[in-house]
Amino acid sequence: MSKEIVEHQDFKGVDFKKSPLSMAEYENCGFMDCNFSGTDLSDLVFVDCNFDSCDLSNAKLNGTAFRTVRFQQCKLLGLHFDDCNAFLLSLHFEDCLLNYAIFYHLKLKNTLFKSCKLEEVDFTEADLSNAVFQECDLKKAVFENTHLQGADFRSAFNFSIDPEKNRMKKAKFSAQNIVGLLDRYDIIVVP
Repeated sequence: MSKEIVEHQDFKGVDFKKSPLSMAEYENCGFMDCNFSGTDLSDLVFVDCNFDSCDLSNAKLNGTAFRTVRFQQCKLLGLHFDDCNAFLLSLHFEDCLLNYAIFYHLKLKNTLFKSCKLEEVDFTEADLSNAVFQECDLKKAVFENTHLQGADFRSAFNFSIDPEKNRMKKAKFSAQNIVGLLDRYDIIVVP
């Protein structure tokens, strides 16, 4: 059974907790100031969609497809992106609150995280090759067996990454934040 296709529609100020989003494939749609918190978005498909100033905190994402989707100024607390449909997964985050989100084992090559708060986010076994963490707060974020080849952390802060437990060839750091790679040695770096 094929899903309904919803194209080129804008949804503004809709509370999807009260009126759930229809089971469909959404293409080139915009969602602005919408509330999805705690909703079930399982098996929905979003292609070339933008979410602006939306709250998706604790939404269920079982089999949800995000294909070239941008989140801007969104609240995405505790989302299990690892439950998403990984086929053609492509995400972009700008000015988002992503605390406690889980990206376990996902392929997120070239993903842009710009001015995001990523406290206690789990990136275990994710492929973040060439990802950019521009001005992001990575306090207590978990990087373990994570592919970070070519990733850009030059303006990121509060991270702690063990170079012995992650693949980091050609990853970029600044002189100011390099201390985040030395935490495991319990040494003091004085400017």
